[in-house]
Formats: sequence, C-alpha cells, structure tokens
Amino acid sequence: MLRIAALIAVLFGVTAFAAAQTPAAAPVTVLMKTTKGSITLELYPDKAPVTVKNFLSYVDAKFYDGTIFHRVIRDFMIQGGGLTTDFLEKPAKPPIRNESGNGLRNARGWVAMARTEDLNSATAQFYINTVDNFGLDKMKYCVFGRVVAGLDVVDAIEAVATGTIRGYEDAPRQAVVILSIARVRVK
Repeated sequence: MLRIAALIAVLFGVTAFAAAQTPAAAPVTVLMKTTKGSITLELYPDKAPVTVKNFLSYVDAKFYDGTIFHRVIRDFMIQGGGLTTDFLEKPAKPPIRNESGNGLRNARGWVAMARTEDLNSATAQFYINTVDNFGLDKMKYCVFGRVVAGLDVVDAIEAVATGTIRGYEDAPRQAVVILSIARVRVK
C-alpha cells in the first residue's frame, strides 16, 4: 500500500512539474490599418485564450475589414469591429465566455471586448481604452491585448468630431474605417 501511495505521489509530482514547465502561449501580433493610420496590437492568449482565439477567428476571416469605429467617447475609449460604414451590424458568431479577472487591466492603450450587460455576450466588437478605465475591471470587461505601436492613431481617432448618426450616439461624423486587420508574421 505504501508503494502505491509513493508511486502516486511521484506521478503527481512529475505531472505537476511538467505542467509548471509548459511554456505560456506566446503573444500574437496583429496590424490594424485604419483610415487614420496603423495600430499594432499584441494579444495575450495565455491570459485570455478563448477571447484571443475568437478575435483571431474574425481577423482570419477578414470580418473586420470595412467595419468602422462607431463609438468614440473622448477621455474614455474608441469602439469598433461590428458595424459597416452604413451603420448596419454585421452578423457575428455566438457569444463567448467572459475571461475578465485575468490580470490584465483596462488601462490606456489596452484592448478589451465590448459586450452587453450579460457578462457572456461578447462577440466581435472590441474597444481600445484611451485613458485608464480601472472601473471597467470591476464591471468584468475582458482585456485581451494592448497597443504596442500607433497609440497616436488611437488618439487621432479619439479626437474626431462625433454626434448621433442613425441612432448611434458618439459616432464619428466622418467614418473612421478599419481597412484591415491581419496577423503579423514572425520572420
């Protein structure tokens, strides 16, 4: 009986050691080209695997190409990824599980999923924080990446004139279009 217990302890120890040695998923870089310039995002699948996989599925399908930043609130955030230039909502895939509380914060330049009041309602739309919005952490908005280049472009988008367009408040009066989002290939 002692041998079996010792063997179980050794096997458990080896399994725990192997799990601890498993490398974390490497960050993924994507380049977003907009009518205001380019923004490079670094995504963290080790912190938000479901969210990053979901976002990249939209990227790879070119879903975001031709969508707009439809909600821009100065000293808060810029939101996009779901509406066409005609303010028509693109059909999205089913919602994903919320992965908030992963250690990433709603700080300036960090990217999170937009959602409704339902914690598990995020689909395709995302936002980029233009200031520190730590109150959104308490509200469980899932952060999954950050701007690593092009924060000046984020600021330029934040500075556009806004109004109510086709029922959408805080919409840019002149469309800010996401021309494309694509993975950056590592050489």
